[in-house]
Amino acid sequence: MRIQIFFCGVAVIALGMAAMRILEKDAATGFLQGALTLGGGLLICGFFSLKMKWHGIIGAGVLALMGAARGLGNLPDLALFLSGERERGAAPVMELGITVVCLVLLARVLAALYRERIRRMLEE
Repeated sequence: MRIQIFFCGVAVIALGMAAMRILEKDAATGFLQGALTLGGGLLICGFFSLKMKWHGIIGAGVLALMGAARGLGNLPDLALFLSGERERGAAPVMELGITVVCLVLLARVLAALYRERIRRMLEE
């Protein structure tokens, strides 16, 4: 689970850096700042999980939930992008990438929490 948190954090940061090459300067700077914030937060949760496992995993889940919610709010822009309106460039596609990363991480965190709950119930 920890490796997935680290991988998702690095993937989000990498998408932000890719935006610097793909998007125009103003949009890329804002995208990079958001990606560094979200990806850095995920990396911090990953490092925190090394000391206190469940606190770091739950923190990563909360960050993934916020990232996914923000990305799902950008789905109308993706629909416009797919219909041919490309005034924002490739930003909606990159936002979709971050949304998918966050949704996968959120699903994995929820599955890990469910497995831990079952394990603790069986221990009793």
